[in-house]
Amino acid sequence: MKFKKILKWSGIIIVLLVIFMYLNNTTLFTKERNGDPLLLAHRGLSQTFSMEGIKGDTCTAERIYEPEHPFLENTISSMEAAFDVGGDIVEFDIRPTKDDQFAVFHDWTLDCRTNATGEPKAYTMDELKKIDIGYGYTADDGRTYPFRGKGVGLMPSLSEVLSHFPDESLLIHIKSNDPKEGVQLAHLLSKLSGEQQSQIAVYGGDEPIAALKEQLPDTRVMSKATLKSCLIPYIALGWTGHVPEACHETQIHIPEKIAPWLWGWPDKFLNRLEAVDTRVIVVAGDGSWSEGFDAVEDLERLPKDYSGGIWTNRIDKIAPVFHHKKSK
Repeated sequence: MKFKKILKWSGIIIVLLVIFMYLNNTTLFTKERNGDPLLLAHRGLSQTFSMEGIKGDTCTAERIYEPEHPFLENTISSMEAAFDVGGDIVEFDIRPTKDDQFAVFHDWTLDCRTNATGEPKAYTMDELKKIDIGYGYTADDGRTYPFRGKGVGLMPSLSEVLSHFPDESLLIHIKSNDPKEGVQLAHLLSKLSGEQQSQIAVYGGDEPIAALKEQLPDTRVMSKATLKSCLIPYIALGWTGHVPEACHETQIHIPEKIAPWLWGWPDKFLNRLEAVDTRVIVVAGDGSWSEGFDAVEDLERLPKDYSGGIWTNRIDKIAPVFHHKKSK
């Protein structure tokens, strides 16, 4: 008899707990979110390419689609174009140079995209300015090179980008796991005004991000380590409404395949993270590569009226959907 009572009360408790978890995480009773999504333009407005069979050492410049615009990734003109069509944030990559600057460039070596070889760190910034960054782009297996000769002088330094866009939101990608790069970047960012610093977020390897965060604790950052320290405890306890400290005042990039498994997704989750000043960006696919929502049809995979951040490689196609063009 006593055992039956225990089972009965255990069942009641479980039912009440399930009801609580549902009511506390359903979006049915969530405060309505208004406004368009936050649009993040990956590498500015860039040439895109097929992701089929891509590997870490794939030369993506050799497999671009037929160009629909004249811009090359990680250039000031491509960033300007991204902001002009309605991008809210522009992401770009940095690599250290021989003369202790940062060049804005994606690849580990110059061999794929340019007419030079070796790593950027083997060159001074002035030397990198003489390189043709459009040299290796082809959409027809090398029969033609539409950007060859047009990329000389287009590789900017990080200082140039920061000076050119003092009022815009930027996401800087440290391409290595070298903590020295985090310290070097922190030193450069510390010279900016507090207002401009607040517009900048940084992501990359665990070690440089930890080093930068130690130097600039108020900077919004993300790495695999910070992402795990936020999402793992949230998955464990988020059903209660608790947002772990590691999720506060930061940035998280969530693969679309993982997002639906997060407590309160989408609106309640977004409200919770917004309340602790954290920016949520959804990336396409499983997060293995820098896949974006690059076509209007891709947006159909997002929740209806989604208003969080969206990662895109084709800001020119996605921004007009939301009438997102900025007024100048």
